[in-house]
Amino acid sequence: MKEEAPSVLECYISAHEGFYGTIKNSTRDFVEEAEDFIRFIDTKMPNSVYTFRGDDSKEHRTAVHHFLSRQFGKLVETKSFSDQQQKTMAITVRLREKGKPRKRTADDSKGEEVYTAFTLRKENQETLEAISYMAAVLGVLPSDFTYAGIKDKRAVTYQSMVVKKISPQRLREKACEFERRGVVLSSVRSVSEPLHLGRLQGNHFDLVVRDLRPHQGHDTLMELDSLVQEAVEKVKVKGFVNYYGPQRFGTGQSVKSDRVGLALLKVEMVAAVRLFFTPEEGDDPQSVAKRHFLQTGEKFLLTLEALSLMPMSKARERMMLRALHRYGTGPEGCTRAWLSLPHGTRVFYPHAYSSRVWNEAAAHRLATLGHRARQGDLVWKQRGEEGIEAGETSLPQVIHVVAAAEEEEEVYSLGQVVLPMLGNSVKYPENPVGGWYQERLARDGLQSCRFRVTPLKLNLPRCYRPLLAIPHNLTYRLEQDTTRPGDTPSLTLNFDLDSSCYATVCLREVMKCDP
Repeated sequence: MKEEAPSVLECYISAHEGFYGTIKNSTRDFVEEAEDFIRFIDTKMPNSVYTFRGDDSKEHRTAVHHFLSRQFGKLVETKSFSDQQQKTMAITVRLREKGKPRKRTADDSKGEEVYTAFTLRKENQETLEAISYMAAVLGVLPSDFTYAGIKDKRAVTYQSMVVKKISPQRLREKACEFERRGVVLSSVRSVSEPLHLGRLQGNHFDLVVRDLRPHQGHDTLMELDSLVQEAVEKVKVKGFVNYYGPQRFGTGQSVKSDRVGLALLKVEMVAAVRLFFTPEEGDDPQSVAKRHFLQTGEKFLLTLEALSLMPMSKARERMMLRALHRYGTGPEGCTRAWLSLPHGTRVFYPHAYSSRVWNEAAAHRLATLGHRARQGDLVWKQRGEEGIEAGETSLPQVIHVVAAAEEEEEVYSLGQVVLPMLGNSVKYPENPVGGWYQERLARDGLQSCRFRVTPLKLNLPRCYRPLLAIPHNLTYRLEQDTTRPGDTPSLTLNFDLDSSCYATVCLREVMKCDP
């Protein structure tokens, strides 16, 4: 039996009528164009031109110009022009001419580490799974890959990565092998350093919601358009509750990642391993291997059998099983097994637990204190000047406690309110929400936890997350879907989100239901 989704997303910000719809293979139209564009970038032919499909929305064209400038500004220049044949406007992109590079000398490369950047396209697999597979093929560690965040398993996603110790030529040689496993690389090139998390500016999303059905009434396309316009405009202005999406915890898993994280925070290494190896229902190869381990794992010599059953693509599970076979399945062996994983993988699980508690805290804060900044709330006085998400430094002097007079005068808005992520030396709200945090941690036996797991070299530092998130460059288009039976309406949404914000949560606010 599967667990219910952690931290049920209970609260909305805007008061508007919602609608139902389905996201199913919705990115295909955009994926084809994105792949064409990336191939164009890869050609590196100066003055070559690429033209996007026609787009009548000036607002969306502006958003595309800004996105291309932000992501490829040094490589391309863009302009809009009138397409007379299609009677619409389109965006054309031209590759800039490069200046003559300085000739490198032997001294330039002496002692330099080799770094290769690339764009990863994946579908129906986790980021960590794709990285583990590439690492195994290339003969490097998963920790040799640097990237800025984990993408949704279910979607077709693109993200920048850098791998250490591998040349561009070697990476290209393995590209065909990767493609057979649904991992496609593009924009392969040499760089001088790894990818730093702080450089993540956010993500762009293109979504199509099909089979639109209003929650009530509004049978005609015109009426539905009015409903959708109201929803989009309100979310543009007010934003949405900045919940962590279900993919943070593992969608479709019997045991969610936050439960593994709780066991690690309590230094219950054996329990954490058993939770990690909890199988799903069914007889897929991974579940068969996990089930075999749990049934025979006390006899650690038999972990080799579980390892032989585990698919090669499941690099995390295989690393754990190898360590358990070598060191045993007791507390020390399980600790060694966790240490066999890269640091970024180990810390993911305590972060998942922290994310679950944050979601619950956000729902409690809005349900009990409403939609205004209240006395004792924490506010971010200089939002945007530094990162707020886990893993980045938070300066204590820019976290301010709202005073009674400031609440009365409405000095701060709800959009400036932040809630703490669990971590050492974190400041909690000085109102009932702060007390709620303490009660919640005590319920899980963490009332004295310092959020350092010394045996695993893990540390959750102080950081804060905004209660609300605002989508940028949000545009939409509603049209009859003539490719599907009944000509049901479909909704195309294009928007940008700051790092660690979830498109599914934004869409939930627009639709007033889980997409």
